[in-house]
Amino acid sequence: MKTGILGGTFNPIHNAHLRIAEEARDLFQLDRVVFIPAATPPHKPQVGELSFASRLEMVRLAVAGNPSFEVSDMEAVRGGRSYSVDTLRQLHAEHPEDELFFIVGADSFNDISTWHQYQAIFGLCNIISVQRPGSTIASLAQALPVAMSGEFCYDSAAKRLNHGSGHCVYALDGVLLDISSSHIRQLVKAGRSIRYLLPEVVEHYIKEQGLYVDAR
Repeated sequence: MKTGILGGTFNPIHNAHLRIAEEARDLFQLDRVVFIPAATPPHKPQVGELSFASRLEMVRLAVAGNPSFEVSDMEAVRGGRSYSVDTLRQLHAEHPEDELFFIVGADSFNDISTWHQYQAIFGLCNIISVQRPGSTIASLAQALPVAMSGEFCYDSAAKRLNHGSGHCVYALDGVLLDISSSHIRQLVKAGRSIRYLLPEVVEHYIKEQGLYVDAR
């Protein structure tokens, strides 16, 4: 099975997240995409201390209508910091026959050398680097940590980086929906409409629970 993994705080999940997952599923012929909300993000504090349970529920509501989308609470169950490498190791151990495709924003991929045990990630999965609006994106080769560049070769025909493990790094361009979770939170705080920025069921949940009224 070809499994896509899309992690994040999802605070809240919105239509750009869903479109990125759908484009990756379609272009890479993935059997499923698993959304994994971060329980304790290592790189940024949780804005407004919104509970993991609320963020998880919004993801569940958002993906419910797509049979190819799933949601996992594995990072909360595991406990501790939500390091991507630990999640990928766990998925690899639980589903050893699956081919994993880790979907990340190109801005995050550019900073991958700051990630916990980042060198191990390339041996655990394929990576799909997704261009995001407003980001200055280096080429895949330029974004590689210098210390690891010798472990890759560029396949110009396929437009991908091949790693010695057999995994690849791909670029996914063109998913340029300019939507951000922080902007949605700001709109809610200002009492403005968030319609069409996220699924209607998620919008209703935010209103019913009174979320983000004091957002930053």
